[in-house]
Amino acid sequence: MSQLPPGRRARSGAAVWALLCLLAGGLQAAALAWPFPGWSLPGTAPGQPCGWLQIASLAVLVLALQRSGGVGRAAWRGWLFATAWLVGTFWWLFVSMHTYGGLAAWMAVLAVLALAGALALYYALAAALLYRWAPVSRSAQALLFAALWTLAELARGRWLTGFPWGAGGYAQVDLMAAWAPLVGVYGMGFGAALLAYALASGVAWVGAALGYWLGSPARRSVPGSGIPPLMARSTAFQGDGLWRTASTAIVWLALVWSLLGGGEAWRAYGQRDTTSAGTLRVWLLQGNVAQDEKFEAGTGVAQALAWYPQQISAAVAAAKAGMANAPQLVVAPETALPLLPQQLGPEFWQPLLDGLAQPGVAVPVSTLLGLPLGSFSQGYTNSAWGLSPASAAAARAQLTRTTDPQAPVNLVSDGFYRYDKHHLVPFGEFIPPLFRWFIDLMRIPLGDFNRGTLGQAPWAVGGQRLATNICYEDLFGEELAASFRDPAQAPTVLVNLSNIAWFGDTVAIDQHLHISRLRALELGRPMLRATNTGATAVIDHRGVVTHQLPRLTRDRLEATVQGRSGTTPYARWTAQWGLGPLWGVCLVLVLLIAASRRRARLPHG
Repeated sequence: MSQLPPGRRARSGAAVWALLCLLAGGLQAAALAWPFPGWSLPGTAPGQPCGWLQIASLAVLVLALQRSGGVGRAAWRGWLFATAWLVGTFWWLFVSMHTYGGLAAWMAVLAVLALAGALALYYALAAALLYRWAPVSRSAQALLFAALWTLAELARGRWLTGFPWGAGGYAQVDLMAAWAPLVGVYGMGFGAALLAYALASGVAWVGAALGYWLGSPARRSVPGSGIPPLMARSTAFQGDGLWRTASTAIVWLALVWSLLGGGEAWRAYGQRDTTSAGTLRVWLLQGNVAQDEKFEAGTGVAQALAWYPQQISAAVAAAKAGMANAPQLVVAPETALPLLPQQLGPEFWQPLLDGLAQPGVAVPVSTLLGLPLGSFSQGYTNSAWGLSPASAAAARAQLTRTTDPQAPVNLVSDGFYRYDKHHLVPFGEFIPPLFRWFIDLMRIPLGDFNRGTLGQAPWAVGGQRLATNICYEDLFGEELAASFRDPAQAPTVLVNLSNIAWFGDTVAIDQHLHISRLRALELGRPMLRATNTGATAVIDHRGVVTHQLPRLTRDRLEATVQGRSGTTPYARWTAQWGLGPLWGVCLVLVLLIAASRRRARLPHG
């Protein structure tokens, strides 16, 4: 059989590597939450993250970059990997745009591809710079790759206010949990990138070593023969380099051990300064209102206005009866009441307020409701409204004083707890400049909110301080940490109100649950999740799901949660400086490695 011409052989090899990059990118997405319930790989489970798969898939990209043979091809392979990864991560945006937004299917597909392709440019640049600046030392190469990859992740978290959904560190919520309260999700991604480069370099080293020892004497006489460009020349294949190779391997094994947990003592180290702050009994409500009916007066609105007050009344009745399961807090999800308060008349508010304001209850019941606040003329916010017995009584008195039945109901007063969503979703909750035409192609109710402030005060309930966040705000740990600037007033419990019904029964539900788990780990606080369709859950401060409702069911989740006081290292440094230290460390690493490589190339003498 005749051999292929060199040019054709090179093109065939490039096509194979391109396909491997696409496959590896898809596996990177699957590592965040395994999406195939009927089929799995070793170490994977439906809906669960797999840290090893994330590291292995990223290692395939590293191998592809080591064999890319040029800056342009390295950028192309990095872009293919990242595009496949991002499309596989948030493909469910198609559901929100087409199924519920009414956008034509082909336009929704193009929109998802365009978003993924645009965000993938960060990673393409990282791959190109890695090839351009790669030093001789494999350890320095690993550091450069991890720094550049992390900078790409950080940049993605900033563009158009940031869309960091699916960052690689989320796949490490179990495998590298010990690092979350120290360096957070991006630091965990940095560590995973180091391990991926080490794995890829180990595979390449074994292949090159076999090729060296099995090759001809003439080939073995050329140091570094056959070693990929990013691997550079190495003495590992010569006798005098064996001890150096062995010592390097020992260092890497120690790094792997520490990155992957380092024992139970190390896993508890990041939370050493947090302690119990007592318990809180909660009911978390999951209304399971279909998204295509949620804003329809005769169906979804009617269901919400009936079921959620019914559950609050049941909680009050349980408290009056002194039942053991009586909650201190009832939480309803994001836009559980999909109307402004003034759109609901006294006939809705009066019985609800009467129940919450009833005196004589040994353990009072408070409720946290997701609803829009404001007005159509002056703008509205995506908000959570906290009603305690005292504020309910004040609102009832205000409602009683209203003599004109046609007057708009205004229940907002100083006694109410109010949280206004700060980090809005581009296109879904605010319209970026020049994109009004795109939003007009869809039917998205309440799609242009005003923005709340950062670091809003927590709400005191049952001896705990509750910090609310809404929907994908829990993607931004550095913003949640703003509430920890004063440790004495830092929240003891985090509460997330979400409505993932926009994305149907998809892996988005599992991905969002693991995002909340990582926030709980980073900040050393339990996270309560009240959602419309799932995942309604209680997560403890170690990131462990202790209670959870089945998705797409209408039910309430009854649980007791342990609040926490004290702060983790991550909460302390991000409260003061945000993600600045991570940006700084990565930039310094890149600049030092790039500068040292240029110095090494200067002529001597």
